[in-house]
Amino acid sequence: MTGTVSRLARRAAIALSFLVAGAAVAAPDGAHDWLDVSKRLAHLGGGVDFTPHGTQPGLFNDLIYSDNCAACHRGTNTAGQPTQTTFRPYSTWAGSMMANATRDPLFWAALDVANNDVPGAGDFCLRCHTPRGWFGGHVVKGAFGGANDVTLGSAGCLLSGRYDSADDLDSDFGGTTCHYCHRLMPQGPLGEPGYIGNANAWLDDGECENTGEFEPCRRGPYTYTGDGSQPPHAWVQSAYHAQSAICGLCHDVSTPDTSSGPLKTLKLANGIDTGLPFPIERTFSEWQQSAFADVVFRDGLDPAVTGQAFPAKGAVCQTCHMPSSEDPDASACVFSGFPSRTGNLPVHAFAGGNTWVPGILKGQYGAGIVANGGIDRSEAFDQTIAWARQMLAGAASLSTTIQGYTPPSGSTPGSLAVQVKVTNLSGHKLPSGYSEGRRMWLNLQVRDAANALVFESAAYDDTSAMLAQDPQARVYEVLQGIYNHNGTNACDVVDGEGNAMFHFVLNDCIAKDTRIPPAGFRPATSGDPNGYTLRPVGATYPETSPGSGILVNYDSASYAITVPAGTSGPLTVTARLYYQTASRDYIEFLRDQAVENGTPAENTLCASGPGRPFAVGPQDRSRGEYAYQLWNNAVDDPLQPGYGKSPPELMQSASATTP
Repeated sequence: MTGTVSRLARRAAIALSFLVAGAAVAAPDGAHDWLDVSKRLAHLGGGVDFTPHGTQPGLFNDLIYSDNCAACHRGTNTAGQPTQTTFRPYSTWAGSMMANATRDPLFWAALDVANNDVPGAGDFCLRCHTPRGWFGGHVVKGAFGGANDVTLGSAGCLLSGRYDSADDLDSDFGGTTCHYCHRLMPQGPLGEPGYIGNANAWLDDGECENTGEFEPCRRGPYTYTGDGSQPPHAWVQSAYHAQSAICGLCHDVSTPDTSSGPLKTLKLANGIDTGLPFPIERTFSEWQQSAFADVVFRDGLDPAVTGQAFPAKGAVCQTCHMPSSEDPDASACVFSGFPSRTGNLPVHAFAGGNTWVPGILKGQYGAGIVANGGIDRSEAFDQTIAWARQMLAGAASLSTTIQGYTPPSGSTPGSLAVQVKVTNLSGHKLPSGYSEGRRMWLNLQVRDAANALVFESAAYDDTSAMLAQDPQARVYEVLQGIYNHNGTNACDVVDGEGNAMFHFVLNDCIAKDTRIPPAGFRPATSGDPNGYTLRPVGATYPETSPGSGILVNYDSASYAITVPAGTSGPLTVTARLYYQTASRDYIEFLRDQAVENGTPAENTLCASGPGRPFAVGPQDRSRGEYAYQLWNNAVDDPLQPGYGKSPPELMQSASATTP
């Protein structure tokens, strides 16, 4: 009887918390209790609730740390099974940027910029990057309606653990955790509508009715029969976990949607305010407006769209970023007796294009994680880097065509006309995701019969990390800016001294978006019929047919080249497509902002936080300076080793030769 009463009381408390959350979301004037909390604590009383939607901090069932999941879901390669680490969930996740979202040094440097630009904005960022910390009440919002110091909380100074902590009970540095994703629901507990973007997540915090457990269900794509093959924990089948919408929670990012409306709205080149929330990242929306998300194209039933590569069938995010293992020994856990998962085990790789930061994390924190009782993830970091290179290699195709050639004579220059076609094979723009510092470019070289360089476009200097912006250079990137920042009545992406700016929480205009659309891409949506938030800017991608509204998924770059007199042929033209995670401009911006803003060294900034001072990470440096040193310093620097200047990754190459 006592157990029954306790269980009923627990259910009543959970229901009450859901009702409070539901009432807050449904408030007709957009008001939310957290707005009052923020106003009491923020700088000069001007605080705003940057995270008013979805489940709020203070869970009755805490998010379980990921090393707990490793006990069953980690792979251990043996002579009999040498490939477990390539398919088991924990082992494939551990080296990913998702798993290490709270360790990424570029994230922390950018967070300081955001908090300086809009005090308290870090609450918005940390919700994705440390779910355990945010839902545990260790950021701005305390658990169950409490409040923390806004300055310390939004800077991540109140998180438990440190960068090289094991992913255990005492650490909030375990990134986007297993339990967080596997408790996500498509709608609220009282039927509240689900969200896309800004980590406005609904978390299951009740008892698992499916199995009768006193804890929340672990949600996933599988269902089980009563033949003894059920997992030894609460579970329920979830179609949501096999849909792109679950990825859209964190991979569609708009300006913070505060309790009083969007922080920034999108302005056009002429200064007209569209009223649309400013689009910081749109990876999910790019996919949603592509052929990959279209049922008609999936079934191959639309013959009207020609002239470009289309997927044979549709694909969700998981198709590419969690591909099913075809390993004959594929299994999700250490226990025997479960069905074979060959061809039916999504590998938790979550690989993108970032090959640089995982190497930094391995070098800076890998040994410490082991020393602090964590699981060695060195192999996992290497695996993530290898998978990212595979993703980059498969993201595009490249062709080089010589369209015209007039050979030079001994005294007269010749001419060469070349076309390079770059086709986007991914399910979103190329490149996609977080825009600041991220870019892709075409390098074109012409060499003579003796292999001497005759011509080059978009030359990159590895020593200085400078990309030459010659008139014919093809660079694929998005540059977001602040309208009229310099009194120009334009979208300014540099400051008054000509230095590049990357103020993502202040940005309100798009000066350039030359990224290549995915197949079947339709920028216009019902909510944005002019396609302002998704359309190219500063580049023309024609419609597949007049009036279709569908843009081609390739760029045809034409080069007109003068061949110097006396050049010996035949000439070889080689196009190379490169990708880079972080540009020199971005890294120097993070460093310079820390100086200009007087951002303290991290151990000073967080002096009153738990476990401080840290003996790892920035320590006596600002986060911006630390990021710069990781980029700039020599690999053998005794005080702070460097990891290269975000070396460009070669994606594809294609050559052609003159007669």
